[in-house]
Amino acid sequence: MIANHKGEIPVVILLIPFLLGISVGVNLRSVAYLMPLAVGFASLLMLFLLLNFYYSRFKIYKKRWIGGIIIHLLLFLAGWITVINNNELNNPGHFSKLPAQRLLVRINNEPQIKNGLIRFTVTVIANINQKQPTPTTGTLMISIKDSAATRLNYGDELLIPCKYSPIDPPFNPAEFNYKKYLAHQNIYYQEFLYPGQYGLVQSHAGNMFIANALALRRQMVEKLKKQMHDPNAIAVASTLILGYKADLSEDVLQAYSKTGTIHVLSVSGAHVAIIWALLTFMLGFLNRLKHGRLIKAIIIIPIIWYYAMLTGFSPAVCRAAVMISTVIIGKTYSRYINNLNILAISAFILLLYNPLLITDVGFQLSYLAVTGLVVLQPVVYAWFIFNNKWIDKLWALCSVSIAAQVITFPLSAFYFHQFPVYFLFSNLLIVIPTAVIMYSGIFYLLLPSIPFISALLAWILEKTIMFMNLVMAWVEHLPFASINKIWLTTTEYLVLYVIIICVFYFLYDRKTWLLKAGIALILLLAVSISVKIYRSYNTNSIVFLNLRKNTGIIFKNGNHAIVLSNLADTDKNYNYSIRPYLDSCKISDVRLYQPDQDIRLGFLRKQDNFIQFRNQSITIINKDYTDIMSPEKRKTDFLYITGSPKILLAIINKNYEYHTVIIDATNTPKTVQLIVDQAHLLHANYVVLKRNKSFVTASN
Repeated sequence: MIANHKGEIPVVILLIPFLLGISVGVNLRSVAYLMPLAVGFASLLMLFLLLNFYYSRFKIYKKRWIGGIIIHLLLFLAGWITVINNNELNNPGHFSKLPAQRLLVRINNEPQIKNGLIRFTVTVIANINQKQPTPTTGTLMISIKDSAATRLNYGDELLIPCKYSPIDPPFNPAEFNYKKYLAHQNIYYQEFLYPGQYGLVQSHAGNMFIANALALRRQMVEKLKKQMHDPNAIAVASTLILGYKADLSEDVLQAYSKTGTIHVLSVSGAHVAIIWALLTFMLGFLNRLKHGRLIKAIIIIPIIWYYAMLTGFSPAVCRAAVMISTVIIGKTYSRYINNLNILAISAFILLLYNPLLITDVGFQLSYLAVTGLVVLQPVVYAWFIFNNKWIDKLWALCSVSIAAQVITFPLSAFYFHQFPVYFLFSNLLIVIPTAVIMYSGIFYLLLPSIPFISALLAWILEKTIMFMNLVMAWVEHLPFASINKIWLTTTEYLVLYVIIICVFYFLYDRKTWLLKAGIALILLLAVSISVKIYRSYNTNSIVFLNLRKNTGIIFKNGNHAIVLSNLADTDKNYNYSIRPYLDSCKISDVRLYQPDQDIRLGFLRKQDNFIQFRNQSITIINKDYTDIMSPEKRKTDFLYITGSPKILLAIINKNYEYHTVIIDATNTPKTVQLIVDQAHLLHANYVVLKRNKSFVTASN
């Protein structure tokens, strides 16, 4: 299962404190920590060197643990320092720290069309103030609403106005934290541009190798479109072979995600391994030459890395490229390297280059999956012994899928909140089609256009993908195809990993304390989840959402919810901002109503603009509100002002007695400021949702 002694996996042991240092640094990466960390690192390094220099005099060989502790501390500090140095905001030359009227930027990735916008990231080369350029650094997210921007490419330099703004945080409960996601890529600011707001200064100023690789990928995508006709088949082929995901539809993504085969749509280690196997087979004749292995290594390694560059240097591909390069070098010089050491070496190299890769979900899942194959797969495979060769091979494939799924389940449940029930079945179904797609696609793209052969390869490629899509769609719609609404806390998913380690180590080593610890942790996890569900089912609340240009209020009554919104439940904004909260609360019954609809339910009544939810009431003030004097003030808990009504708060006060004014995000900035000023004068409580987090209030 694992190395019998830690001496067999020294790189793995050394990687652990380095990972811990990076993990701490991700959460504490202010430049203020750099000086004390650097002093601590230098002091420990000097102590380590002195102890080695006076090894015999101080009889350090009797206390070897001292050296081990110092090395682990050095690696921990090195990981932390690496993150701080990698943080672009810690650079005094970051563009956000210098005045500017315009920015000179260079496109550093391939522009993508999404939701009618051309989106890409740029490296800021210079801040221009009073026509004087000052060299700067930093990454900026650019979105352009202009069809002419489709002509922009990697490496183009643009002159843009200095009107960037910080990335918005998540405004609604359980909403995806896009700000944090981009911060882990060193992107803290964004800018929206319209026609005429940008100018092309220079073309093709980026890295020549990357530019050529991206240009070649575009040519290959166009070649796929020439003789393939089904849009989904073209999109899957482009994604699976080339890592080009721009054309992939949500339906296809959902089908593969719910069946536990989403890894197929990410160019990963398996794809790189197929390329390696093909190259090894084609260059096998070199083994007969005196220096054939060396020549083969010199040919294969650059091709593997060029393919990694072609597919966008995803963490999984980079991991596979480093691992395969290490294996090739080892075989060239007849050296054996433990697989876990190879894995750790690749992680060290990638994290030294970019420590923030540790936050990338693809990086985490990729390394966990391979670790599962190396450590857990032999244990799973040993569960059953089959004498039949073919059944044994089938079980070997099953054991691979089980090991990978078990080790990645806690993390995938933590991020994606679902578990594919038929993962074993669906993964077995795609093994052969994936190999056929890769080989037919590679030969189709590499061979020149030969009338009959090219058409045949394209036909095989397209039909295989269509068959695979059809099978995945069928599995997706099977009863109980996936378990959804799995929301784990960080502690719970870490406990899950400890359970997995205890159970599998017990199966390997048969120590009863491991089984007892695993069972105790399972009970603890069950209690934690049960308490969460109990609290959720016994909690009633009103959530006033910030949906920017849309209205949204959630009335939660135990595991039932009423959503009052102008969004349809199929709208992407509904799925992004409303559904995550409902799923996280384990809501089983959700009803969606339009804001102008009347509602009559046991726990909620809505008549025109008045809402009564249990013991709390809301009065909606919109642009249709008219001032009608009533003999006495109506009591209400919340005034919900929406749609920029043209009426003063002082006039509303004549008719209503309320506790809090809720100013939603659909109001214009001018209206928001006007209401806020009036609320100050009237000493009224108010909550502004525009560019702020949603407001949640409990209701008994």
